[in-house]
Amino acid sequence: QLQASGGGVVQAGDSLRLSCVASGRSFSSNAMAWFRQAPGKEREFVAVNTWTDRKSYGDSVKGRFAISRDFAKNSVYLQMDSLKPEDTAIYYCAGSDRFRYYDDTMPFAYWGQGTLVTVSS
Repeated sequence: QLQASGGGVVQAGDSLRLSCVASGRSFSSNAMAWFRQAPGKEREFVAVNTWTDRKSYGDSVKGRFAISRDFAKNSVYLQMDSLKPEDTAIYYCAGSDRFRYYDDTMPFAYWGQGTLVTVSS
């Protein structure tokens, strides 16, 4: 189970930090990621953090967002800076069931319930 939190209503230019805590299984040897879905749009990849602590970002958030993990706490975080109104979306954390494997086309097996981020102009 993945439990995401930290969403809220902020103004453009503000920062927000999302958290996602996993329970029931360890993700220490798996990739964890963040996705988002804005109203009326398809789900979009935001960032991924692998078991080797390698990170990758979607083009729309590069340089503004930072993903991190606490392997001891089985958690993943998303620090979001310089927020824009177009960042408004439900943000979902996700965990892979593939042992020490990641490619950017693979599906994620575990999903959190989502946390809403609203950025006003």
